[in-house]
Amino acid sequence: MDAATCEVGPPRAWRSAPVGVSTVAIGVLVATVLWSASRSSSTVLIRTDVALAVAALTLVPVVVRRPEVGGVLASLLVALSPVATPVASFAVLFTARNRPFRQAAALAAAGVAGEAVQALWRPMPSLPYGWRLALMTVAYAALLGWGTWAQARHALLAALRDRARRAEQEQERRVMEARAAERSRIAREMHDVLAHRLSLLAAAAGAMEYRPDAPPERLSAAAGVIRASAHHALDELREVITLLRSDDADSPADAPPGQTLADLPRLVDEARAAGQQIEVDDPLGPAVNLPATVGRTAYRIAQEALTNARKHAAGQPVRLALDGLPSAGLSIVVSNPTTPDSGATSDGGAGLIGLAERAALTGGRVTHHIDASGRFHLTAWLPWST
Repeated sequence: MDAATCEVGPPRAWRSAPVGVSTVAIGVLVATVLWSASRSSSTVLIRTDVALAVAALTLVPVVVRRPEVGGVLASLLVALSPVATPVASFAVLFTARNRPFRQAAALAAAGVAGEAVQALWRPMPSLPYGWRLALMTVAYAALLGWGTWAQARHALLAALRDRARRAEQEQERRVMEARAAERSRIAREMHDVLAHRLSLLAAAAGAMEYRPDAPPERLSAAAGVIRASAHHALDELREVITLLRSDDADSPADAPPGQTLADLPRLVDEARAAGQQIEVDDPLGPAVNLPATVGRTAYRIAQEALTNARKHAAGQPVRLALDGLPSAGLSIVVSNPTTPDSGATSDGGAGLIGLAERAALTGGRVTHHIDASGRFHLTAWLPWST
């Protein structure tokens, strides 16, 4: 419960209610008490009660705005006449409803004291003093309890409304985070698929552009690489979209499984056909049995590493090494010499960040650095099973 809920003062419902309505309602009660008291009172007392009744009614707006002051004044009038009892009772109820309990209890005690004084000099023959004082004490205690319960209920409802509002805000936040995560996943998949294929296209097209005098068979081979890369890019893009539409991207019911580590030889052959020099050290062989998630992650890491080398260190030889055991995990190391413009990455390192996030999802890690000789190293480790 925050400070706004615990503020003292009349709640919104009381503040919005016209003071005149409260005055009229209390006036009816005062008139009833005045009529009852006038049947057994002298003319002087009747006139006194009428004056005190008017004075008590003028205190109703004071009670609404300043319940402590109005309640004390009403308690003083109670000691003089029973016609002030409705106003004093209203003050106790209103204060218990809108103020701390100790203030309402003090007004209730003041009201009981006023009733005790009144009973001394205006006794009721049919009701002994002790019983009358006990009944009035019970009545004020009931008003005090009723008002306190109403205040607690109002605070509880306010707390529940605040909790519901916070829950809605939390749900909205989770939805926004889920959307952001989904967009990031889509961007990562698109980057992994398209960056590799487009880099192959660029490399092959560049070879055709800078060597227009190449033999026809070389130009035909480059054109074949462009055609095959475009075809594979469309197929892989279709697979990615199918995976992203599925509720479970790791195990969709009607989607192809995507590339795994067994597809690495084809990836290397495509890169070599585009002119990239790649040395592969893979003692595991194509028959290695890895979980599907780890296999796809390993393939994406190798693909992104070769793509980065082709984009940022064009013409430099690349070494790709894989090793691992089920008990030790899978290790992937890709290295290549750097060029003067290797640091000017067009994607701001988004590909490497995406690889680190992808590896972290499987419980692995990706690191990269440039050694003293100027050679770039990308090292990845993945658990053999997830």
